[in-house]
Amino acid sequence: MIQVLSSAWALLLGMCLLMVGNGMQGTLLGIRGAIEGFSTFEMSIVMSAYFVGFLGGSRLAPHMIRRVGHVRVFAALASLISAVMILYPTFPAVPLWAIGRVLIGFCFSAVYVTAESWLNNAADNSNRGQALSLYMIVQTLGIVVAQALLLAADPSGYVLFVIPSVLVSVAVTPILLTISPTPAFDTTKPMSLRELARFSPLGCIGMFLLGGVFSAQFGMAPVYGAEAGLSVAQISTFVATFFVGSVVLQYPIGWVSDRMDRRTLIVITSAIGAAGSVMGMMLGDVFWLLLISAFIVGGMSNPLYSLLIAHTNDFLEHEDMAAASGGMIFINGLGAILGPIITGWMMGTSLGPGGFYLFTAVLFVILAVYATYRATRRPAVPVDETGNYVALYPTATAVAVEYAQEYAIESEQDDENNS
Repeated sequence: MIQVLSSAWALLLGMCLLMVGNGMQGTLLGIRGAIEGFSTFEMSIVMSAYFVGFLGGSRLAPHMIRRVGHVRVFAALASLISAVMILYPTFPAVPLWAIGRVLIGFCFSAVYVTAESWLNNAADNSNRGQALSLYMIVQTLGIVVAQALLLAADPSGYVLFVIPSVLVSVAVTPILLTISPTPAFDTTKPMSLRELARFSPLGCIGMFLLGGVFSAQFGMAPVYGAEAGLSVAQISTFVATFFVGSVVLQYPIGWVSDRMDRRTLIVITSAIGAAGSVMGMMLGDVFWLLLISAFIVGGMSNPLYSLLIAHTNDFLEHEDMAAASGGMIFINGLGAILGPIITGWMMGTSLGPGGFYLFTAVLFVILAVYATYRATRRPAVPVDETGNYVALYPTATAVAVEYAQEYAIESEQDDENNS
């Protein structure tokens, strides 16, 4: 752990500050949109635009890095993020906000690709798992801290937009001044979606559904809070609780997944997520129960992402895992684009704010039912032949997923050697 911190502290600090900026702008726009009088559906378009940009960035970032290098890509896109954050309150219009969100999503995706390749270069076989865990913890910590900073000023003013802009600008400094080696960059050509679906139908369907769940909680949770009449402090606590749940429950679920049929665990976690969603829909007017529901939904959805990747890897050869990662992320991105739009439409009907939780409940139920069906179609992989579970969050790019799969393969080989 100390070795990882000494070699990558600047990168981890910079990523934490970047995530604070990203977490603030996402929640703040949901609150500010209500102040500006934007409808729920209009805000759903704005929130969905982020995932359009993110998916595009994940496809184009590797080409940009190969052409001009890590340093230029990282610095240029971080500067663009900082500029867009300042422009939001200056031009409060839905089309301009949507364009800004596309740019922000594109830039953050490319920044993640750059940072994750740097992190991979800074780690070795002995500390790869620790480095990946620290990276994921730092990302979540940044988002949680961001919610607390929303209480620093009035969301109807400019200050809360200035803070994330400054943090993003500052985040670049330690990274660019401290990290000198520029790693060689290469990514594996993605596996075709048809071939990926043949290997793991559950993995593909599950990733699509989970993209909708994650984008709803990441993009529409603050819009839900504003529609439900929550205060700024309550909205920030509500949004943070999703990510606290993901941190607390990620590793217990991962431990269990290495010791039982993963399809059964997918059914169980999806059912619990659906129950948490129903709880939020039926009892959301009691704030502490609303927080419990957010903890459950976040605590189930984020580990499910890693669980579906691990399940898919159980049916792949080692040399195919890296190629499959790009396809899995692309499918998840498609679901993420649709998630806020459908959620916003449901919240705009007679369902009101309850449409937010009804949407996640339906997706969890579909995943649980489909996983149950798939369990009848082919036998389970013996537990002693499954690969290791590695914690990942839906914000991870193909670089991090390939990085995690490399670590899982190494861990599996180490376990075999020890046996």
